[in-house]
Amino acid sequence: AQEVAKFLYQGEGLNKKAIGDYLGQRDPLNLQILQAFVECHQFGNLNLVQALRQFLWSFRLPGEAQKIDRMMEAFANWYCQCNPGIFQSTDACYILSFSVIMLNTSLHNPNVKDKPPFERFMSMNRGINNGADLEEVLLKNLFESIKNEPFSIPEDDGNDLTHTFFNPSREGWLLKLGGRVKTWKRRWFILTDNCLYYFEYTTDKEPLGIIPLENLSVRPVDDLKKPNCFELFNATCKGQKIKACKTDGDGRVVEGKHQSYKISAASKEDRDLWIEAIRTSITRDPFYDLVAARKKKVTSKK
Repeated sequence: AQEVAKFLYQGEGLNKKAIGDYLGQRDPLNLQILQAFVECHQFGNLNLVQALRQFLWSFRLPGEAQKIDRMMEAFANWYCQCNPGIFQSTDACYILSFSVIMLNTSLHNPNVKDKPPFERFMSMNRGINNGADLEEVLLKNLFESIKNEPFSIPEDDGNDLTHTFFNPSREGWLLKLGGRVKTWKRRWFILTDNCLYYFEYTTDKEPLGIIPLENLSVRPVDDLKKPNCFELFNATCKGQKIKACKTDGDGRVVEGKHQSYKISAASKEDRDLWIEAIRTSITRDPFYDLVAARKKKVTSKK
């Protein structure tokens, strides 16, 4: 296990996504290798953000909640061993690590319009240190570090936005009904990373619009003018505008106007394949579920 871990940690030119998938496996050997891999990192005298920068650069975090849980658990245990006395429990380190990763997304993802201030970050992490609060100066340092410099996440194909679209769950031409002006427009759709992107042409690098699928539902619908339609809608808040963004005629990014999206496919089979792919993609963010479960565990100890 030590040798394999060292190879994965030091190896040149290895695919970091493949490393993440491999380290996240559940069988006993992989768990030993994960432990040894984490222990290749020197976390002594590093603050949590510095340690996370090093850790998250050494592989690509996989998408499945159970894999993320195992890897962040191993990270938190090793960080606490290297830096005794900072946290009263590994649970506190685990929760704060997730908070920092989510903060990084909130501050630096262009799709997130509402940038959290430090006070919100602080209140998110109240009582996580065995019921006590962490020192404000510690949290402030972590917040400022992430605000000034986002995490470098390994993209084996480079960091260009277009590389998000290299391994889509599904892509193809569909007709989309406009939000305000009810005309049908042909758009190239790409489903990836729990978002539906649409473009004017297949060769465009920047999408015309982005529809985050979190908390949305999809269903087949009938339309008198167009066959093979399906609809994206918010099942929990009917009539509420869907959180999406699009580029207007001047190239500015504006909020979408849709309460639901009606889309028409070329055939019934194509429509059903899109519905199935979108349903598979529509998931709650695994990070939030993992943190909620761990916070519950910490507060129930009190």
